[in-house]
Amino acid sequence: MSRPRYIRPDPGARVPRTAMVMAAGVGKRMRPLTATRPKPLIEVGGRTLIDHNFDRLRAAGVERAVVNVHYLADALEAYLHHRVHGIEVIVSDERAQLMETGGGIVKAMPLLGDDPFLVVNADNLWLDGPTDAIRQLAARWDDAAMDALLLMVPYARAHNHGGQGDFHLAADGRISGRRKPGRVAPFVFTGVQILSPRLIRDWPEGPFSTNVFWDRAIAGGRAYGLVHQGLWSEINVPGAVKRTEALLADG
Repeated sequence: MSRPRYIRPDPGARVPRTAMVMAAGVGKRMRPLTATRPKPLIEVGGRTLIDHNFDRLRAAGVERAVVNVHYLADALEAYLHHRVHGIEVIVSDERAQLMETGGGIVKAMPLLGDDPFLVVNADNLWLDGPTDAIRQLAARWDDAAMDALLLMVPYARAHNHGGQGDFHLAADGRISGRRKPGRVAPFVFTGVQILSPRLIRDWPEGPFSTNVFWDRAIAGGRAYGLVHQGLWSEINVPGAVKRTEALLADG
């Protein structure tokens, strides 16, 4: 039996040119903060969540961002056009129907191109550790072996995470889902990942979760994880804003 292959990072790897920023959610758990503004425009530490995301994208060298919109879409679209600079922004319009994460990617595929692309959830906040997290993902990516590469954080460092974790991580970098109901998984998905377009196929009708694609990649042994070395916080309830601001103030 052959030993699992460990994929060595390529320090010269090119960062994906295009990112999809998932920004269409309604943000029900963030009410009353989202009563009059979409969740990506909530401020944490004096900057909106979507600005924090674009800071990281620009720093990594991403050139284009496809942003899906649904809830209070006019306000978010106006903000993107007038306040976001230094990166090309294209809107994927979900005003008619919220497609969830998997369906949102499918709807945006004509805008994302034929190369591996970055996906970033606009409701998480992360800071780089010793090195740029997006560049680390790009260096770890192996197109011959991977269809999905997820940035993950250890459960103990998943600030404001109210769940039970998401994944297990094997020695060769492959991931698997939570193994037993009610048991904590040791790693939490940060909302940042690289996906191959070849994974986006045979999707169900209507809205659906990215889990459909992840499950397919896991079953084929083509889903991998990378551990984030910096700070990460989930912005899931109003109280998470002040707690995250305290983390930022502490450096």
